[in-house]
Amino acid sequence: MPQVSIIMPCHNGEKYVADAIRSVQSQTFTDWELLVIDDASSDNSVCVIEEFCKNDSRIRLLRNERPTGMPATPRNVGISAACGRYIAFLDCDDLWLPTKLERQLPLFGTKDVAAVFSYYGKMDGSGDYGASAIPSPAFVSYEYMLNGNCIGNLTGMYDTQKCGKVFQKEIRHEDYLMWLEILRKGLYAVNTNTVEAVYRESGSSVSGSKLRVFGWQWHILRHELNLPLHKATVCFLRYAAGGFLKRLR
Repeated sequence: MPQVSIIMPCHNGEKYVADAIRSVQSQTFTDWELLVIDDASSDNSVCVIEEFCKNDSRIRLLRNERPTGMPATPRNVGISAACGRYIAFLDCDDLWLPTKLERQLPLFGTKDVAAVFSYYGKMDGSGDYGASAIPSPAFVSYEYMLNGNCIGNLTGMYDTQKCGKVFQKEIRHEDYLMWLEILRKGLYAVNTNTVEAVYRESGSSVSGSKLRVFGWQWHILRHELNLPLHKATVCFLRYAAGGFLKRLR
């Protein structure tokens, strides 16, 4: 059994999926399986992925018959099929740096730490991600996480022995809700405080509209977590203020 299962959804990712897979193959920690879930791509993605499967037995291709349009659905297919104790996520257009798994796994040795994450950089159209990193705290509890998502899904990993397999609901901000559900069990997430991944910016990102994101945030607080109105309002205002301050930086 591999120690880590990596979940990679792919829909029409022919342009970047090879780079994403190679970034996993470049990991200094090698005891992993990569589950690439093709969400009924209409481009050459499947052929690209199959070539990697032929040459690396750690890579498996799973396929959906129809496009689902929601990243949670193919991720859940991968989570269901995962054999590893630890479950990590990487989208087909993003990248990991080589030490990602090596630096994250030792942090699970602390009691009640069920999730580990890292800083990540943002890559522009030219392929440059510079030296800057998206800021995030060193330690995250459920109460802290209610004020906004501080775990980049491409950096996050959780321990199924501490929280079981936790799936993503088919809503927007699906990864944020998943991390909240893990931490709500009285568990914690810690940061390596190092940059271990690169997010590729895209104008077509589902989180491109700030107004839509505000709506998703409120829905999670009130309807998924069922927070009382006063608590949801306080958390939402903190979230909105944090987003405003980010834009000023």
